[in-house]
Amino acid sequence: MIHITPGLLLISDPFLKDANFSRSVVLICDHQSEGSFGFVLNKLYEHKLSDMLKTFDDIDFPLFYGGPVQTNTIHFLHKRPDLIEGGNKIIENIYWGGDFDEVAILIKENKISNSDIRFFIGYSGWGEGQLKDELRTKSWITRNANSSLVFNSSVDDIWGSALKDLGGEYAQMANYPLDPQLN
Repeated sequence: MIHITPGLLLISDPFLKDANFSRSVVLICDHQSEGSFGFVLNKLYEHKLSDMLKTFDDIDFPLFYGGPVQTNTIHFLHKRPDLIEGGNKIIENIYWGGDFDEVAILIKENKISNSDIRFFIGYSGWGEGQLKDELRTKSWITRNANSSLVFNSSVDDIWGSALKDLGGEYAQMANYPLDPQLN
């Protein structure tokens, strides 16, 4: 059985039909007996950060769809604990949250770039035992996260790269069509 811990990546099975998670990669940020939560890393939201928050006017940073839960909230992952106070370490070089007002100032002062931080609207959540059940039914392929994958500038390549890094049959899965009947 897979041990669910912060820093685990969930890579959707190539044929997962759930529209929220089709061809997605989710970073698990917290896991407790009551459940788990994380963020979809590779789904851009239709609006930019500046469209959603006045604090970030004139900041043309992308906003990612973190998942279907509480899509009225904005979260962030970053790799700058030296500048952003209050973040929670997920794994080496990946932190969740921190002082939001401080982030706005740091971005406006060009001390934090787009490659240092990712903003998410909503999050992905699983109730008690739900994620374990999904892992048991092989809805997800797992691997450990790393900063270069989480902050990959080529969002469309994250799912395929996460699989290819695993090698073997997983590397082949990265080339599977969305619908094998169309092959």
